[in-house]
Amino acid sequence: MHSRKFIFVSAALLLAVSAVAGPAVWYQWRSKLEPSFLCSQTSPGDGWEKLSGPFSDARCEKRIAIVK
Repeated sequence: MHSRKFIFVSAALLLAVSAVAGPAVWYQWRSKLEPSFLCSQTSPGDGWEKLSGPFSDARCEKRIAIVK
């Protein structure tokens, strides 16, 4: 009986947390080795540095306003 209640409460909490999560943001990255840029949600590797962002789209065109 207690295990069913635990499973139900766990599932309800997991769904609640999932509903609050938003989409991941995008950043523009610049290569340290050659003159090229790309847009990615995560770092493409050691040879890249974050140039600008965050953006809401995969083309790094729609900048997100950061409220402090």
